[in-house]
Amino acid sequence: METRDSDTVKTDTERASSRILEMLDIKGEATEPGAMTLPCSGYDSAEEVYRARHPWGIYKVPFTDMQKAMNRLRVGLPKDGWKIIKDGRDGTQGNSPQIIAESKGREFAVDVRLHKEVKAENSPPILEVTVESRCYRTPVTPTASEG
Repeated sequence: METRDSDTVKTDTERASSRILEMLDIKGEATEPGAMTLPCSGYDSAEEVYRARHPWGIYKVPFTDMQKAMNRLRVGLPKDGWKIIKDGRDGTQGNSPQIIAESKGREFAVDVRLHKEVKAENSPPILEVTVESRCYRTPVTPTASEG
């Protein structure tokens, strides 16, 4: 497993997210949480194995424009070296369209879902995107007692 600096991985993950946004080519309002570092599932916490995760969404855009953006992504991802591993429905109650893809070299994965408006919940349509890095270890930092 690769050893990487967390800040570098977060920056690279945000760059991959920006590239996805370029491929979507859609104008609207975006959520702005920024990438975060999370423990990688399947590893003991003492192993200090992490991944960067950058969830965001686009809203205040007509649903038909979001559908067109998903279609642009279907074309753009393979051209940009991504492999689409799922293009279907997400299996939720809303049965939203979903695209899951991995970048060339599998450095990143992206999960894109198109959620319809739910008037009963006052929930507008949203194009939800989550980009995750692959798992990595952080560099070992010598402690004062080792010096």
